[in-house]
Amino acid sequence: MAYRSKVALVYLLGFALDLLNMFAASIAYPDIAAQLHASVTQLAWITNAYMLGLTMIIPMSVWLAAKVGERRLILGSLLVFGIASGLIAQAGSIESLIGWRLLQGLGGGLLLPVGQALAYREFPATQRAHFTGVVLLVALMVPALSPAAGGLIVEALSWRWIFYLNMPVALFAFGLGLLWLKADQTASERPTLDARGLLLAVSALSLLLIAVSLASESATRHLSMGVLLLSAITFWIYLRDGWNKPGAVLDLQLIRNPSLRLAMLIYLFVPGIFTGTNMIAVLYLHDLGFGAAQTGALMLSWAAASGVAIMLGKRSFNRIGPKPLLIAGLLLQCLGIVVLMQIDQPVSGPLILAYALMGLGGSLCSVTAQTLAFVGITPEKMGHSSALWNINRQLGFCLGAALLSSLLGALGVNGFKYCFLAAALLTLLPMAAVLRFDSTKLLALLRSPHLQEKST
Repeated sequence: MAYRSKVALVYLLGFALDLLNMFAASIAYPDIAAQLHASVTQLAWITNAYMLGLTMIIPMSVWLAAKVGERRLILGSLLVFGIASGLIAQAGSIESLIGWRLLQGLGGGLLLPVGQALAYREFPATQRAHFTGVVLLVALMVPALSPAAGGLIVEALSWRWIFYLNMPVALFAFGLGLLWLKADQTASERPTLDARGLLLAVSALSLLLIAVSLASESATRHLSMGVLLLSAITFWIYLRDGWNKPGAVLDLQLIRNPSLRLAMLIYLFVPGIFTGTNMIAVLYLHDLGFGAAQTGALMLSWAAASGVAIMLGKRSFNRIGPKPLLIAGLLLQCLGIVVLMQIDQPVSGPLILAYALMGLGGSLCSVTAQTLAFVGITPEKMGHSSALWNINRQLGFCLGAALLSSLLGALGVNGFKYCFLAAALLTLLPMAAVLRFDSTKLLALLRSPHLQEKST
């Protein structure tokens, strides 16, 4: 097996663990609530604490990788993740469970950007679209299958076994990393920690996630606006402090890269908005009389269409470039949401069509955006770009759900159609940036004879 494939497999196992903990864990919430006497707000913090841990540690990933080495950091993260999973499974109270979920997020938050940077660095630009397709197939299959698998585990054993079973997977990935990953090279100079920048970045991100959590509850929605303002002020101070600073915790100058900037914008307004749309759709379809099994089955049409889009995207990116794929993806997801908005009775056919269109459009944008984000990044900047990408990815999922749930909370039960309309319009928001994007240099890079030789 080629070394790049070994690196990719270790990263994909870590990525799958992260996804499992995002989707399978939610199935256990009713049993956790009953056994640990948890409120709805406390249950929400099972996810929020994991997301907070992820987001807090990602800004440190570049410095830690330079300090201790990428191989050591990945292996250490897998150990932290596995140990935290065991501690969650043994939690005797909801408070301790939330605390261990935060620790688990700290482990997962290093697996994603460091493993992603290491893997993408091994693939030449001409093969990054193919590798992105593989990554997104994992991102498709795990969310599609893990809720059903998690339900079987909860019924046959208990909710604790969802977390116990993380441990052998983490141990397996650790063993492969120990055997396969090359030893870290000794750094020529000791990296310095931008402590002020790190404090500002972590504070801004943490405040933003807390604001998102507060916005989901009507009683705390006004408080969330104050926390959001405080987050924005902190983020502005961070930008002022770190924009031109040598050795900054994150290389903010990478945002000047038009490909990475467009890719991050797409991820905020397409996968992020779909997350919120699907959440609103579950509530809407419940009001129409759809059962949980019927609603869950709609994701099968989404998954099938997403698989088609991923294969199409990874085969077409190098040939036609990102613009046609992004334009088609934005229009298709928007059309799917519009179809969903027109449904006012429990009819399966139009719903299957709506979810298929959203899956086709959303995944076409996702595979194109993730390839676009890394295709022109130099190896020495891959760690910084991966950290920025993963922060943006996590925030996209949080913000899309928070925005649409807050809108529904403000409008009441009669506001579903307006929420879907807002989601459709937000999906099209990046269209102007896509149309302005000049892909001439990117296509020239992908068709360079030098790169073609390196990829063979």
